[in-house]
Amino acid sequence: MSESCWSVDLGRRDFLETWELQRRLVEVRQRDGIPDVLLFVEHPPTYTLGRSGKREHLLIGEEALAALGADFIETDRGGDITFHGPGQVVGYPILDLRRWTADVHAYLRALEEVLILALGRFGIVADREAGSTGVWHPGGKIAAIGVRVSKWVTSHGFALNVTTDLDYFRRIVPCGIVGRGVCSMARVLEAPVSPACVREELSHSFGSVFARTMKPVAEADLASVTLP
Repeated sequence: MSESCWSVDLGRRDFLETWELQRRLVEVRQRDGIPDVLLFVEHPPTYTLGRSGKREHLLIGEEALAALGADFIETDRGGDITFHGPGQVVGYPILDLRRWTADVHAYLRALEEVLILALGRFGIVADREAGSTGVWHPGGKIAAIGVRVSKWVTSHGFALNVTTDLDYFRRIVPCGIVGRGVCSMARVLEAPVSPACVREELSHSFGSVFARTMKPVAEADLASVTLP
């Protein structure tokens, strides 16, 4: 019998606020106070840098950032620089790897599989590239992955470009990879895509890959389990 995983749609939410929520959920998950959780969120324009990233991969200064209405935040996840913004579906799994597979590399490959399966349901053929975590389409990188694992509980996660304005990526070296572009589901399909449908397919794929029974949970229900 599969274990339960809460699926929570946070809507549009500030990056720092969501990061703090993740920290609280990780602490509660570490002491078995909640089951695994998959948070879905859309952020306002935000560039984030991972622990192994280079500050110079942000190609613009503070004034240009302000003109874009975008934030720049250094985080505690792995990976380099990426963009979060409107039209993107971001997923943050709070998953106890000890109850799945205590192997971070296997976890990264599994997240890629979640994305590949979900994209396939929209008729998009995507795959991995050797030596580069994330998911790729011939038109460019379509999903980025960067995670943190603390006492075997995960946070941060993946960002899938659905209808994202790809011009934002011109201001960075995406994921620190020079000379490679990005794409979105809408650009590949040349048609509108519903983020709600994408979230639904991602939740289904996540449950399948991680052998979890996905249970939709309202954000308000998290308040009773998170730390003060």
